[in-house]
Amino acid sequence: MDNDPSFCSPVSSEENGAENGDSSSNEDELNDAFGDLAALPVELGERRPTCLRCRRPQKVCLCPFLPTQPLEVSTCLYIVQHPAEESRVLRTVPLLAACLPQGKCNVIVGRRFNEEKHPELAAVCRDSRTLILYPGPKSQNLDELVQHQEVGTVTHNVIIIDGTWSQAKNMFLKNSLFHLPKQVQLNRTLSSQYVIRTQPSNICLSTLECAAVSLSILEQNDDIQEVLLRPLKALCSFQLQHGAQVHHSKEHLLKNGMYDKPMPKNKRKIKRMEKLVTDHNVCPR
Repeated sequence: MDNDPSFCSPVSSEENGAENGDSSSNEDELNDAFGDLAALPVELGERRPTCLRCRRPQKVCLCPFLPTQPLEVSTCLYIVQHPAEESRVLRTVPLLAACLPQGKCNVIVGRRFNEEKHPELAAVCRDSRTLILYPGPKSQNLDELVQHQEVGTVTHNVIIIDGTWSQAKNMFLKNSLFHLPKQVQLNRTLSSQYVIRTQPSNICLSTLECAAVSLSILEQNDDIQEVLLRPLKALCSFQLQHGAQVHHSKEHLLKNGMYDKPMPKNKRKIKRMEKLVTDHNVCPR
C-alpha cells in the first residue's frame, strides 16, 4: 500500500455500504482475480547479488543510509501485505524492517485472514493495545490518542495494510479481524517523499512513511521519523538520477489539467475523482 491509506479522510460509511452491494460484486471479483494473477511467480533470469540487510541489489545498496544500529522502539508493527507487493521492485517495507529490531516489524502476506489460519494475527487483533491504521468515520487521530499518554506506559501494536489503495480497501472491508482493533488515522500535513510512485492525492503516504510518522508519535520522538525517511529519500534520489520520472499525484494532475488518461464512465469513480479536486483531505478509492 505500497501506498498506505492511513493519511486520508475516508469515504463515508454509506458509500462503503453501497460499494459492498451487488453493483460492485463483479468489480471485487475482478480485483481479486487480477490480484491473484499479479501474485503469480515470475520466471526470472540470473539475479543480481542482493544485500541481506536492505534487500537491494548490492550495487545500489542503501545500507549507508540506514541507522548503524536498529532503532529502539517499544511499538510493534504488523505489516499486512497484499501478495502483489512482493513482486514490486521499489518496495519500502524492506527498508522499514532493516531499520527496526527483529520482531518489531512483522510482515504477514495474504489477502484473507481468519483465526484458524492466522492465530497469531488474530490474537494481535483482539489485544486491547492494538491499533489499526486505516481512515474511516470511527477513526481517531493518533496524535489525540497519545496526547495525554506518558512514554512507556502503554506498548502498542500497530497494523498497517500494505498494497495499492484499492487492494488496501478491499482487504480491510473483507477481513472482519481488522475491524476489532481501535481504528486510527494520521492528521499531520506531510507530503509524500515517495515521488517515484503515483499517489491518489498529495497527502497520501507510502507504507514506510505511515510507519515513520506513527512510530514518531507513539514513541514521542520526532528523530525516528527523520531516520526512517532517510533511506526512502536516498532510494528516490538514486532512481531519479538514473532515468526515473517524478510521479505527481492524481490530484495534482487533475487540478493542473495534466491528467491524460480516459476519464472513467462509472459514476462512483467520477465522484471520487471530483473529490480529489474539491476536497483537500481525501484520498478516495
